Amino acid sequence: MRRSLPGALLLDLDGTLVDSEPIQRAAYQAFFADRGWDVADLSLFTGRRAQDVFQNNSGPWSGADPRELAAAIVALIPADAAPDPIAGASATIESAAACGVPIAIVTSAGPEWAKRCLTDVLQVHHHVELIVTALDVVDGKPDPAGFVLACSRLGAAASDCVVVEDSPAGIAAAIAAGVREVYGLSTTHAAGELTTAGAVAVFPDFVGIAAQIGLNP
Repeated sequence: MRRSLPGALLLDLDGTLVDSEPIQRAAYQAFFADRGWDVADLSLFTGRRAQDVFQNNSGPWSGADPRELAAAIVALIPADAAPDPIAGASATIESAAACGVPIAIVTSAGPEWAKRCLTDVLQVHHHVELIVTALDVVDGKPDPAGFVLACSRLGAAASDCVVVEDSPAGIAAAIAAGVREVYGLSTTHAAGELTTAGAVAVFPDFVGIAAQIGLNP
């Protein structure tokens, strides 16, 4: 029996649609090295806005403006940086659009990076109805504000929406927003971490997820 299609498909970007971890890691490492800061564990920043991490966690950055620190990291990412797409991501978005399922991107990144990835890397920008970025909410993931805003602007009930995320912070945000279900991608975190966070199932890429939600990319 075919599953009912979701009222909307809400997708994270980094680590979910594109494999940007190597690019971002290099930027963070260069940023910390330039300041002589010893920050060995960068997982704290995965799936979260850098400014939120700087603001809410102690570290060698204490006392500095978190927004300025975050902007400095973004400035270290090359203008021509092109992350690899996650397998099946573009096809899943195209299939969802063909089925009439509204698509929103809910990301901790900024609007320029989101547009670049959707246009140049994935080539699906024209299928995406809404992009909620770090600039659209006061609090980033794990706060649910981004997903709540996406549902509101799409006119979709959260309880009808499906989310795909790669981080525990993103999964927590989606669950707090009251979505129907959250699928995890084991691109940046172990599958066990994602199921513990609340993902109903975890996949290595979008091929398996698309089948689960009734799409056939």
